[in-house]
Amino acid sequence: MSTADHAARRAALRGLLTDRDLDVLIVTDLLNIRYLTGFTGSNAALIVDAADEPGAENGTLVCTDGRYVTQVGEQVPDLRAVIDRASAAALIRRLAERAGARVGFESHVVTVDTLAGWQSLAPHLTLTRTPGLVEQLREVKDEHEIGLLRRACAAADVALTALVERGGLRPGRTEREVGRELEFLMLEHGADGISFETIVAAGANSAIPHHRPTGAVLATGDFVKLDFGATVAGYHSDMTRTFVLGAAADWQRDVYELVHRAQAAGRAALGPGVPVSDVDAASRSVIEDAGYGELFLHGLGHGVGLEIHEAPGIGKAGTGTLLAGAAVTVEPGVYFSGRGGVRIEDTLVVREEEPELLTLTSKDLTIV
Repeated sequence: MSTADHAARRAALRGLLTDRDLDVLIVTDLLNIRYLTGFTGSNAALIVDAADEPGAENGTLVCTDGRYVTQVGEQVPDLRAVIDRASAAALIRRLAERAGARVGFESHVVTVDTLAGWQSLAPHLTLTRTPGLVEQLREVKDEHEIGLLRRACAAADVALTALVERGGLRPGRTEREVGRELEFLMLEHGADGISFETIVAAGANSAIPHHRPTGAVLATGDFVKLDFGATVAGYHSDMTRTFVLGAAADWQRDVYELVHRAQAAGRAALGPGVPVSDVDAASRSVIEDAGYGELFLHGLGHGVGLEIHEAPGIGKAGTGTLLAGAAVTVEPGVYFSGRGGVRIEDTLVVREEEPELLTLTSKDLTIV
């Protein structure tokens, strides 16, 4: 992304600050700093001044420590940089000169002790809780971000195809072996890293929604559930596919078809302005009508981007509506404890017309 793109994001944030009658926002969440500036170091703080104009951001400052002098100059050439190990405190001390300034802070990130320290450094500032302000902007992805999500999803798609084609899903292998191979293949096919620890759940373990891979051995007749993702330039993909080894029993075909229909209904319900609870209901009702509602144990999906789980949350108790440009997952599941379960998950982008599907691996029942 260009410095102009990051400047545009800061300009949008200034509009939110003005709406809340704030003079400044101090940003300490590293992902939010990355989103607003492009800086990827491990220590930083940022103040965004509501009075600044694009191209003349004199009051907007980024702070990091001496390890990142070169990096901050390269990644954030359009902002003045302060070098101080205690980055947030250094910026608070500068703001202390502006007695009476109304300063927003990320209360979902800042600890009580940190806030007390800031108040002692700048007793004449008015520090105001502003949880989720930058995340509000992050919910809608621009086309550059969507391009990175496509690449992350493509790395996962190609890796899964390679795993199946080379016989990586076969009886006798352990869940851990399959997971490690799939993670290696994602790196081999364009990923910078993995989105989260890959879930490989075979047999009865497939009934555990977030089972961690063990030494359990894959066997003929097992459901094998793979939930995994890749990262590209900080953006995450998320996909789940469930296979059957050797031959599928009638009950397995039935539950797979049920989840397949529920997932299709959830995808079809995505659209700008649609309440997130309605999207969940569209998918969940398919499973409930079949008599298995109590076996759908989690929400339908979540936003995905710089974090693997971000706004919006899609569930029964979810609030708000979908926005065009939001990247979300749709992932219903049915889990028979001690027997096995199925989850099917895609990453999609909400569009004005139909949603854009980013994870392209077939969702038809696959027996390997």
